[in-house]
Amino acid sequence: MRDINIKATEYFEAVARLGSVTKAAEELGVSPSAVSQQVRLLETQFGVQLFRREKRKLMLTEDGDRLFQTTTQAFSAIRNARNAIARQRDLRGLILRTSPSFGVRLLGPRIYSFLSQNPEWSLRVDAAPDFTSFETEAVDFDIRYGLGGWAGLAERCVMSDLVLPMCSPEYLEELKAISPDPIEQLHHARMIDSAKTLFRWDLWLASNSIDIPELHYQLRFDRSSMSIEMAKQGGGLALESVTLCLPDLESGLLVPFCLDFPVVEFPAYWFVCPPRHFNRRIVNRFAEWLTKECREHEDMTRGFLERIGLDFRLETGKGLIRAGQTDDQ
Repeated sequence: MRDINIKATEYFEAVARLGSVTKAAEELGVSPSAVSQQVRLLETQFGVQLFRREKRKLMLTEDGDRLFQTTTQAFSAIRNARNAIARQRDLRGLILRTSPSFGVRLLGPRIYSFLSQNPEWSLRVDAAPDFTSFETEAVDFDIRYGLGGWAGLAERCVMSDLVLPMCSPEYLEELKAISPDPIEQLHHARMIDSAKTLFRWDLWLASNSIDIPELHYQLRFDRSSMSIEMAKQGGGLALESVTLCLPDLESGLLVPFCLDFPVVEFPAYWFVCPPRHFNRRIVNRFAEWLTKECREHEDMTRGFLERIGLDFRLETGKGLIRAGQTDDQ
């Protein structure tokens, strides 16, 4: 690119587009002689004639037309990018990425409260299972589900996950009709597998010293929301996040499988971004708002579970599946 005279090319493109040296000079804010000089320099550099005069009109030569088609597209793209950047700056936008189930069930119902407190800001939310590549993508921060420890990134845990087996009241009655013994019920239960969660059925069974030799999943989903909905419909027994479906438990659409088994608890939801992003005041503001909302929701969830008689068991990273940390939840 060093051998291309960008200034002369810009002047040439303006003349070719407007069909007049005078109009090009007005647009560029320079004198007509300056425009003519730059066009001549470009013709000298390329060694061809770019314009010819016909009846007092400037006409592009074949070489000039070829150059114009390329340069006008290039400068148009640059102008469009400049305008888009300016619009984005004027909107004072914030871009975040969150896992789909968290976005729909927790963030979505609460996001308006943040916007009402910060009406001058716009917000774009990408609900996607893959984490942001901050070096190549224009995203301010992620809300991630995982164990933490992402190299080179600042992270704040905003909420723990609270997990237990759940099903519809009708399906629970079906299991009780088989046997009054919860262990025996589990041997006959249709288990719903949430394939990307950190605490799945095999870990839960092992942690509760329950042996099911041939563990079989008739239903498997890669979205927690889908597992929860299937359980609500009576489709089976889901080992899922009460954090994500508290309203369903409060309304009775879902019930705990058995109160004898403790709720599994572990840090799971994180505010993640490059450290430099915290230099933006709005990023800090959103992190503080999100932490407050999540902690209030966690306290409500914990209080509900305690009231119905459930105990809690804290799990650490050693007892959890890392699964690449590109999970849905």
